[in-house]
Amino acid sequence: MVVPAGLLTYGATHATCQTAALQRQTPRLTVVFLALSTYYVGVTAIYGLDSAADDLITTGEAAKLLGTSRQHVVDLCDRGDLSFRTVGKHRRVSRTDLEVLSARTQRLTRDQLRSLWIGNAVAGKLVRDPDRVLGLARRNLAQLRAVHTRGQGARWLAEWGTILGGPVERVLETLTSRTPRARELRQNSPFAGVLTEKERTEILAAFQRARGPGRR
Repeated sequence: MVVPAGLLTYGATHATCQTAALQRQTPRLTVVFLALSTYYVGVTAIYGLDSAADDLITTGEAAKLLGTSRQHVVDLCDRGDLSFRTVGKHRRVSRTDLEVLSARTQRLTRDQLRSLWIGNAVAGKLVRDPDRVLGLARRNLAQLRAVHTRGQGARWLAEWGTILGGPVERVLETLTSRTPRARELRQNSPFAGVLTEKERTEILAAFQRARGPGRR
């Protein structure tokens, strides 16, 4: 079959035009793609910065949380015991870092230490049988939240709901941490029944022997 020369010319010309049009569009598509990429990276960075900024507090606020003077907080920063960032001409410290420092330096009461011992024992059960322990804790939590619908207790129970919905490591950290937040959460624990009465009695007896009747 012989194709007319005019048809061949038209086909070649048409293909050349399509190629040229595509070449003209490619830089525009590249620019649009780069613009969108830059936008999303910028949005992600902004959200990350906002999250970090929410954790920062003034040295005066830190002093109130620690129950000390503002100068004491400044001294902690100067000694390197508490990290800080400079915002303008003022220092800002991380609430998380402050909580860790407080847990490291604050002396626990006898009741808080006893609760910590119980928390460690529950954590031991949790690592051996996560499904059973978490299942029991979630059922207990549902019953507690049905009763305590308002106030501070309801807020701690709501936080337990978030923790129990996350990784097991976060639950373990809450059960064994010395931070003020973890101490409050353990006072509103949904882990009743994880330890048998015999186990609980033995743990409290061991605590009594280790700490002595009058030791804190």
